[in-house]
Amino acid sequence: MQFKLFPKEVYINRRNALKKQLGSGIILLLGNEESSMNYRDNCYPFRQDSSFLYYFGLDTPGLAGLIDVESGEEIIFGDELTMDMIIWTGPLPSVAEMAAEVGVAKTRPVASITDYLKNGRRVHLLPPYRPENKIKLAAWLGKSVFEIDQLASEDLIRAVVAQRIIKEDIEIAEMEKAVSISVDMHLAAIQMTEPNMVEYEVAARVAEVALSAGGGLSYPVICTVNGQVLHNHYHGNTLREGQMLLLDAGAENDMHYAGDLTRTFPVGKKFTEQQREIYDVVLASMEHAIGLLKPGIPYKEIHTRACEKLMEGLKALQLVKGDATEAVAAGAHTLFFQCGLGHLIGLDVHDMEDLGEQYTGYTDTLKKSTEFGWKSLRLARELEPGYVLTVEPGVYIIPELIDQWKAVKKHEAFINYEVVEKYRSFGGIRIENNYVITDTGSRRLGEFLPVAAKEIEALRQ
Repeated sequence: MQFKLFPKEVYINRRNALKKQLGSGIILLLGNEESSMNYRDNCYPFRQDSSFLYYFGLDTPGLAGLIDVESGEEIIFGDELTMDMIIWTGPLPSVAEMAAEVGVAKTRPVASITDYLKNGRRVHLLPPYRPENKIKLAAWLGKSVFEIDQLASEDLIRAVVAQRIIKEDIEIAEMEKAVSISVDMHLAAIQMTEPNMVEYEVAARVAEVALSAGGGLSYPVICTVNGQVLHNHYHGNTLREGQMLLLDAGAENDMHYAGDLTRTFPVGKKFTEQQREIYDVVLASMEHAIGLLKPGIPYKEIHTRACEKLMEGLKALQLVKGDATEAVAAGAHTLFFQCGLGHLIGLDVHDMEDLGEQYTGYTDTLKKSTEFGWKSLRLARELEPGYVLTVEPGVYIIPELIDQWKAVKKHEAFINYEVVEKYRSFGGIRIENNYVITDTGSRRLGEFLPVAAKEIEALRQ
């Protein structure tokens, strides 16, 4: 095999558990296709669908897996390589040989898949996010591509989420590896960065570490002196003394499990006094949130408590005033912290969000807010043992947002705009680690990556 697999029993057990959750019908799980970048034969790096990986494990393009819930029959559909393909890409095991490695005895060519879908039985689909798969499904089911999203099976989505959200020990072991590679990426960046370098030099080094560990990036690197832009993928700024560099980067290991870490550090040897004060506020919020992680507590509550801790710290610096609990209830904290505290992580860096945040991060009784700041909280549901998630508080000073709020005196009872103006060019700070929920609390994943300001400064020496 040109890819790694868990023992076949892992995939057999996962599929058997899925069958028990669906009372009838056919489950169709699509693998991904190659996707052209700028002409047919020049493709983006292939990435298999995570749910297909979870249940069938085969990391090669052009496959589909079918599970007959009632009879128990399982089939992998795929076409054998032609000689023209082998000349360009090299040989692969046959579809039957690959299927046997994951405990599937029956294989068929892709063209025969319609024989199994047009028999009047219900077909359970996950919502497709790749246009190639939408086109295939439309052809197989005799539908318009614009109708395909409406065919997703809520029963299947719920069953997959319930299964994938609890990480098995073998998965957590892979995530430990992915996070440890991510730690190496950040250590390399923190130790190499110097004034007058360009952001892309640091980003390139980070990517090199991920690739040299046999995997790749779990998401595009965020490496920026403009940390107030939450997902900033521009890497063209020259680094200057007195600035901070925000690095949000994670590895995807060779089994496709993700790490997701963030550190913010000075371009020079030390934080300025203002930078260190805000850094310590963010770190205190993070440590408070970590201390609350345990089964039974809603992550929305942890987010709320972290925001309150953040506002207490900003109050000590006179950026805000009044009662921190009341300020957060009013939404005043979202001038400084506009996103959520964290998200699930696993085979996807934002685990299973392709299936819908209402299923992964929320429940039937806990609905997502539409309010600014709160609507960006990806995970709110009650925590359970086996959940793996990120904790990533931050302070982001966004001049355009300050101007908008200040013009209408928004939350003036809580915000000292005169003091905030002194931080106008501050940028942003985010700190992030990954945790697994245990029976009694939580455990940080991966090797240790320094996080306290003095530890970061020691690395910068």
